[in-house]
Amino acid sequence: MKKLLALLLSLCLVAALCAGCGSTPTPADDDSTTTTPEEPVTVRLGGLKGPTSMGMVKLLSDNDAGKTTNHYEFSMAGSADELTPKMLQGELDILAVPVNLGSVLYNNSDGAVQLLAVNTLGVIYLVEKGGQTVTDWNSLKGQTIYATGKGSTPEYALNYLLEENGLDPAADVTIEWKSEPSEIVAQMAAEDHVIAMLPQPFVTVAQSKFDDLTIRLDLTKEWDALDNGSQLNTAGLVVRIEFAKEHPEAVAAFLKEYAASTQYVNENVSEAAQLVAQYDIVEAAVAEKAIPYCNIVCITGEEMKSSVQGYFQVLFDQNPQSVGGALPGDDFYYLGQ
Repeated sequence: MKKLLALLLSLCLVAALCAGCGSTPTPADDDSTTTTPEEPVTVRLGGLKGPTSMGMVKLLSDNDAGKTTNHYEFSMAGSADELTPKMLQGELDILAVPVNLGSVLYNNSDGAVQLLAVNTLGVIYLVEKGGQTVTDWNSLKGQTIYATGKGSTPEYALNYLLEENGLDPAADVTIEWKSEPSEIVAQMAAEDHVIAMLPQPFVTVAQSKFDDLTIRLDLTKEWDALDNGSQLNTAGLVVRIEFAKEHPEAVAAFLKEYAASTQYVNENVSEAAQLVAQYDIVEAAVAEKAIPYCNIVCITGEEMKSSVQGYFQVLFDQNPQSVGGALPGDDFYYLGQ
């Protein structure tokens, strides 16, 4: 009998131990390991007039209507020089700028910024007024090309594409550099036949003035045709790394809302054009015609990294200072937290 009681007590003890193991709280049940969702924060957002900011107009509209996860304070300028100091001084959190400028900021700030996304692919086109001589790259041989952007990415992109298509930029073509697109438009008014390299939305503006102005070569498509693993990138979104670390949920929410905004802009061009005008980026009539040619995107993660690294290599090979003197490290690319 005593043995039986001892056996029953032993079994009860084992059962109690097992029950205790089964009731041990899991990490999800343990209050000490749960994280409280981040409260909405104010994100100070900056952009430039033109395609760089067109993709965010639906986000801005939703923000004004109180429909966004976080609150956005938007600053816009005509030149990146007006906004980049604010970024480095901590007065802006996320900024849309030429993608190579993001690398310059990274190199000049000991890695204080990261690239969140590519938001605009190539917006540069070769156009022809008063003729039909340009059919491919080889047809440019012996021609004069009026262009803007000397010493910056438009020049490097044009030189690269000329070279990749068997032309010497210094010998096979004459490139007449102008300080701004309006000078090229004036040249078109003065001459019967002009070949020019222009960005959007200035292509659309020029087409409104000259009925015989046509797009001959889309530099984005021509770059893609090289099939070299990179893309022609115009602009991207950079974030202060300090802000990204402090507010990962806010950054994730922004990227989600920004992606939805770019989709809206591309799928609802007429309505988006009205928003573009509302936020004083460009006139609605110009925006409606230009948006389909502005290559507005939201490319993130590894796809962004692959696209931009190849593009930066092209720029670096032509002028290391175009990316800040060195190719940025892997920590430049925001791949999520």
